[in-house]
Amino acid sequence: MGLRKLSALTIAASYIGTVVGAGFASGQEVLQFFTFFGLKSIPALALATFLFIFFGGTVLRLGRQLQARSYVAVVTAAGGPFLGRAVDAIITFFLFGALTAMAAGAGAIFAEQFGLPRLLGSALMVAASLVTVLAGFYGVVLSISFVVPVLLLSVFGLSLATLATTPLDLRTIGLWAREANPAIPFWPAAALAYVSYNLVLAIPILAPLGAAAAGTTAANRGALLGGLGLGLGALAINLAILTVPFAAARFEIPMVYIAGRFSPVVQQAYGLVLLAEIYTTAVANLYGFTTRVAEPASPRFRKTAVAVAVAAFVASLLGFALLVRYLYAAVGVAGFLLLAGLTRAYLREKSKRNR
Repeated sequence: MGLRKLSALTIAASYIGTVVGAGFASGQEVLQFFTFFGLKSIPALALATFLFIFFGGTVLRLGRQLQARSYVAVVTAAGGPFLGRAVDAIITFFLFGALTAMAAGAGAIFAEQFGLPRLLGSALMVAASLVTVLAGFYGVVLSISFVVPVLLLSVFGLSLATLATTPLDLRTIGLWAREANPAIPFWPAAALAYVSYNLVLAIPILAPLGAAAAGTTAANRGALLGGLGLGLGALAINLAILTVPFAAARFEIPMVYIAGRFSPVVQQAYGLVLLAEIYTTAVANLYGFTTRVAEPASPRFRKTAVAVAVAAFVASLLGFALLVRYLYAAVGVAGFLLLAGLTRAYLREKSKRNR
């Protein structure tokens, strides 16, 4: 992994960057998993924040102990050989599917927000992700951690401006919660499902991040800051949507609708934020998939990255991103198995410390 060691802030920014993809910034994920519960979304988000800190820290520490160069070592250590292989297979396939979804999403934003060709948006996103991945692990980490502060400031800024101009109405929120029909009707289960799904996408970066951490303290603090950043960012989006829940929920991208309530310029600016968030997730997906197929820093790694990027671009044009919808159930199962394995690994680690 090299001599450079990563600080807690860099680890936290990279953790946040791998999770905050298009679904997060658009507000759609937060709407589906949290906002539908009305005021109960706040304890749900508190639980999700704790789980992000706990499981993120467990992955980082395992990555450090194993000096993991890819996520496979961590998944195997957490789940054992059999479950490890099953979870690994689902994660690997989903990483490619998610990459095609990111490429398709970039094309959609180019077309819908800026009036530019979809093909151009998808091509530029894949090209930017490929260039970053070819720079190696530290190039991936630095790129993601550089973009994340801008993303969080944008989310917090838009949400605070919305709350300042449109205060929360408890009566409207209560009516909304009674009429809403969340896919997962029990808010603790929704919080757990949200974390498990996102951890599946984050672990390809988190595992080698742990190996590159400056120490166990840096890994733990990185998980703490990263989990808090994710929780507070989701809370900001949740509160912004709750100011106008009935109107925002009609849109596929609720936060772009909210940005458009201020001005077309703000709406287009937020479109750029969405592209940046798609970029951080696409980079993590491409890097994670490529490291599963080829050893990092090897000549085969570069060739594999190029081939995967081209294949993802072509698949996004063929509508392959639609397959991701059918993978959600499988990824959910993999996510819960992964969380169970990580819990076992944590208890095993704690037992060793107490001896």
